[in-house]
Amino acid sequence: MKKFLLSAGALLIIGIAFFAFNGCTLLSAAGLSSKGLSAKEAPRQLTSTTANSSVNLDHSGWTKLLQKYVDSNGDVNYKAFKNDRKELDKYLNMLSKNIPDNTWSVQEQLAYYINLYNAHTVALILDNYPLKSIKDLSGPWTKAIVPVGDVKMSLGGIENSILRKMNEPRIHFAINCASISCPKLLNEAYTARKINEQLDRVTREFINSDKNNIKEGSAQISSVFDWYKKDYLVHGVGSVREYVNQYSDIKIKEGATITFKDYNWNLNEQK
Repeated sequence: MKKFLLSAGALLIIGIAFFAFNGCTLLSAAGLSSKGLSAKEAPRQLTSTTANSSVNLDHSGWTKLLQKYVDSNGDVNYKAFKNDRKELDKYLNMLSKNIPDNTWSVQEQLAYYINLYNAHTVALILDNYPLKSIKDLSGPWTKAIVPVGDVKMSLGGIENSILRKMNEPRIHFAINCASISCPKLLNEAYTARKINEQLDRVTREFINSDKNNIKEGSAQISSVFDWYKKDYLVHGVGSVREYVNQYSDIKIKEGATITFKDYNWNLNEQK
């Protein structure tokens, strides 16, 4: 019996490792934990507003860096970005000193956590540049490398334990894992003032981009729709097909064959 239990445990570990390796961000460094950080659930109809929040952070420093080093395709000039590392660190330190709590609006929280994830992903690449892929690094999504006040989060923890719990599936098209197949890195910071329009924009752009091949009778779509399938089934949406059709210029017919594209993990670097 002991031998069987050991074998089952080993298989579980192997299974988790495989899942984590093939998904973008699946487990935080200390398991699926928000470390006590506040994360409100987004309403069905999210609006953009700076009202009803005790804090309205200034993300303009991040916008300046993004507009300087990220092109319209979402590709990043990491080599040049390294020259502005002090400015990036200044922004990251500002985020660390501002800890989201329940007095923040859901709009402010969404903008904060998306920017936190994206900015620290860029920092991780810069710390290890040059490299071919983020997957060349050890535990890029499981190590606790993101300080927020007195706690440290992993990138996977931010995604899975905070952003995914906020019941807003469009976050999957806003966070960027520094890879070619990822939804593109928007070259402006997310803000509470524009959050709904920004999330709509990146979702629509991603679904109608070459990251998917959509036809009425069949569709090859990104693996993010496979990895996070349950996240899209909210607010009365019954299938991934229905979710995609909300944003796709070409509507996938009911009964159409849907498959998932292989993911290209090569670095999203400007050529």
